[in-house]
Amino acid sequence: MADTAAGAERRRGRNETEEERADRMWGELIQEVRVAQTGVQILFGFLLTVVFTPRYATLEDTDRAIYIVTVVLGACATGALIGPVSLHRLVSGRRVKPQAVTWASRMTFVGLVLLLATMTSALLLILRVATHDGYVPYLVTGVVVWYLLCWFGVPLWTRHRYTSR
Repeated sequence: MADTAAGAERRRGRNETEEERADRMWGELIQEVRVAQTGVQILFGFLLTVVFTPRYATLEDTDRAIYIVTVVLGACATGALIGPVSLHRLVSGRRVKPQAVTWASRMTFVGLVLLLATMTSALLLILRVATHDGYVPYLVTGVVVWYLLCWFGVPLWTRHRYTSR
């Protein structure tokens, strides 16, 4: 009998109201966003300085195009990952936290995808400039596969494997 009660408790999850759940999820989301924000802001800050270096003038047209795309992606990723903070500030006290959590979660996911694209194009640019070798696209592809596995593959597999249906 006790095993059945324990199993039922596991299936039900936490005993919290919608507001308590939204508060908990908001706290967890903001902690996750802090990690991603730091990474994207450091990368974006570095990218902004490149155009002011003497080496920039010597870049090939293709490398300049990759640089511009990378900066724009970095700006978009920064916006998406800072968006949840602005959202919270603008809707705080309006009794819409569950909806705010949903939208902030979506912005964070978009921000992670944009961060992946930014890191990919930054890596492509750096390796092209550093090596001029034909194996660069293969290296970048390998790193992208690794990011996809770490950021999306393992989490989705874990969700599928360990959540109840």
